[in-house]
Order: sequence, then structure tokens, then C-alpha cells
Amino acid sequence: MAISKIGSKALVDCSVAAVDIEDGSVTSAKLAGSIANAKLANSSVTVNGTSINLGASGSIPAVSWQSVVTSDGSTVTTMVAGNGYFVDNTSAAGLVKLPLSASAGDTVAIKDYAGNFGTNNLTIQRNGHNIQGVANDSSISTNRASVTLVYVDATKGWLYAVESNVADLGSPLFTEATGGTVTESGDFKIHSFTGDGCFVVSQLGNAPTQPTGGPQTVSYLVIAGGGGGGGHAASNGGGGGAGGFREGRDITPSYTASPLVAPTGLTISTTTYPVTVGGGGTSCFNSTSGSNSVFSTITSAGGGGGSSAYPGSAAAKTGGSGGGGSSGACTSGAAGNTPPVSPPQGNNGGNGQGGCGYAGAGGGGAGAVGAQGGPNSYGSAGGAGGAGVTSHITGSPVTRAGGGGGFSYAGTAGAGGSGGGGNGARSAGSPAPTDTVATDGTANTGGGGGGRAQGNAGCGGGGGGSGIVVIRYKFQ
Repeated sequence: MAISKIGSKALVDCSVAAVDIEDGSVTSAKLAGSIANAKLANSSVTVNGTSINLGASGSIPAVSWQSVVTSDGSTVTTMVAGNGYFVDNTSAAGLVKLPLSASAGDTVAIKDYAGNFGTNNLTIQRNGHNIQGVANDSSISTNRASVTLVYVDATKGWLYAVESNVADLGSPLFTEATGGTVTESGDFKIHSFTGDGCFVVSQLGNAPTQPTGGPQTVSYLVIAGGGGGGGHAASNGGGGGAGGFREGRDITPSYTASPLVAPTGLTISTTTYPVTVGGGGTSCFNSTSGSNSVFSTITSAGGGGGSSAYPGSAAAKTGGSGGGGSSGACTSGAAGNTPPVSPPQGNNGGNGQGGCGYAGAGGGGAGAVGAQGGPNSYGSAGGAGGAGVTSHITGSPVTRAGGGGGFSYAGTAGAGGSGGGGNGARSAGSPAPTDTVATDGTANTGGGGGGRAQGNAGCGGGGGGSGIVVIRYKFQ
């Protein structure tokens, strides 16, 4: 403070130099009033590209809009959280990709720049995250669409928080795939593989996110190759077991399944699934089992080969369904459903009878055990192969996986089980018009081969039938 005079009167200067103010000595009351923005170094703040003057009000945008992205049909724009994108699809369909890393609250926005997403669609690639809780890319096909996506968590991934002028963003999607021989039955496509191939899924359905869309599961039928019938040039044989039969029906029943159907189908993804179709077993002195069939996590075991009565020949073999036993030295039928699965993929082969070797047993089928031959006496009938089971997965009823029939000496040969099982042979001890030879299991049914009879030409019984893989899903 300073004192001066004007004439004889003293004046007091109450101004305080800045250096004389101690820290904390100026109260709020001393600062009453306002400070002009012009006195400040910065008079506004900028958030996500939007400037707001100090003292003014305004909304803070969730995203910072970027320059226009022009689509060329192949270039992918990887978006960054916090940004918005004007996408011009005038010349070609557009491709944008969500950020690789995301945290809860991350936001991206998209706007149809030229109003033509309906002509040239925009695909939003998920980049490893779910969209709306589904592992699917999204497609926007509405002109003038505007969308904002917010990341939530690993389960739901990115959710559409804002959908403006998007009439069909939630349109139903259905599974799309290639591979095998493709047919249709109503709203369902059926891919049938009669040999090795690939089931290639390019798009998944979007149910239950979109209730009218297709599911992300498929129905399946996987049947392995049937076993070869037993027999030897100097002996008789049991029928071959049917290839393992495994079926799963989608959560939306659309056809009549077999009694062996699993309670659900298989969940799929957009990938390539190798498909293996097992071949049938052979029968030349010692039978062989059929080969496995495989689709995704489902493996069906090849049918077991039938037994031979010739001393030292191989016994009946286990498999999807077991091979049938023969009379004489090797009498026991083999176990089915090996390895075990639920529902069971097949049944045991029938047991042969000891003694002189007059009748062999049938191989097991998907629906029943192989029948025992006999009684063991001259003219006894061979055992029938176990019956197969019927499924409508292809749109019509087809019975598959029947066991092969057993041989008969001077009696009636065992019939092949329904569903492609081969018939057993008949012999009267020497070639004669009434003699019959064993037949093969039917191709692509997994049927077991028929058992050989002594005196037949050739080296063995009937060969097993090859398997099949069928995949069914809703496509519209």
C-alpha cells in the first residue's frame, strides 16, 4: 500500500502487488463475478472434432466422423473405435471391418453416403467378435442406412445401439453351403456324399437373434461301410455286420428320423468340413471290416466282418454292427456299437452253432441283432441279417444299414437285413442249379455282405456296401 498527497490531503492507494499475495489468502468472495473468455488462453473445448465455446451448452458426439470411404468391392476398411464412417458404395459393394481389439463402450458409426446400400450392399466383417451375439458378419442392404455399434462383451460382442432407416438390418439369414449332391425338400437343402468330399459353409443362419432366420445347426446322417461276409473255399461263413449308423436331427424337427436319432443336430461355423465316406469290407478267405465314415465330430465305425467255419480262419469282428458267427470252429458273433456311442450305432452279430457246419448266423444291423442259423442239421436255414432302420432325412423314407445273411448247407440261405444287407449263400456240397452265391451289401447303405457257402466259386462271401453322409439344413 502507498500514500500520496494532493495539496494538503493524503490519498491512500489500496492496490496490492501480485508478489504481496500469499498462497490461499484470496477467498472465493474476492473472485465474485466472471472472467471474460477473452482473458483466457483457450475460449473453447473440442471433443471428437466438435468445438464448444466455454460457457455454452452442447451435446458431445459419440464418434469423430472421418473422410468419405469410397468402396471398390475388394478393399476392406478397418474401423477405429470412436470414429464414424461415411461409405460411398456408388461403384461397388462395400467392406468394412470392426476393430480387432475392443473394450466395453467402444463405438463405431456408419452412414450410407450416397444412398445406395440397397443396390451395392455393405458388409460389416466381425473381425473375430460376435455381432448381436452371433459369430456372423452383418450385411446392410437398405438405402440411406445409418447404424451405430457399441461393444459390450465377448458373449454379445458388438450390438446395434442405433439403427436409423434400416428396414432390413434384422432380415433373416440362412445357412449357405456347398459340397456333395445337393437336393431340396421344402425349405430344406440336403447334401448327400456318396464319396469323400468337403462341406463348405459360407454363411450361417441368424436365429435366434432374428427369430425368422435359420438355425446354426444341421441334421446329419453318417453311415460307415459294411463288413464283408465270412467264408473260405473249403468252409462256410456268417454275414457281415452293417456299418455304424448315426443320425442327429436339428432342433427344429422337419422330417421323420430313425429310432437311433440323437436329440440335437450339430452346431456349425463358417468353415470347411472334410467328409469321409467309408468303403465296404472285403471277403476273400478272411473277411475284413468296413471303413469309418466321418463328418465333423461324428464318426461311425465300419461294420465287422463275418466269421468263417474253416479252422484257423478269423473270428467274427466287432464294429458299428458286429459280424455274424459261423458253425464249426468259429461260432460266436461279434459285438456291435463298438466303440460305444449313445444312441447306439448298431447291434451284435448272431451266434453260429457248433457241429457239422450246416448254417451260419447273420451280421448285426442298425435296428436288430443278426439271427442265429439252425438248428444245426442238414438243411438248416442260415440266419438272417439284422434289420436296418429308416430315416426320411433326404425327403423320402430310405432304410439303410442292414446286416448280411448267413450261409446254409442244403437249406435256405439267410436273407440280408432290410437296408442293403447282402444275402447269404446256399450250397448242397457241390455246384448245382439250386446253389446260390453270397451277394454284396448295397452301395451307400452300409449293408453287410452275405456269408459264403462251401463249394461256391470264388474265394469268399459278399463284400460290404459303402457308406454315406447326408447333411440337411433350413435354407429359406
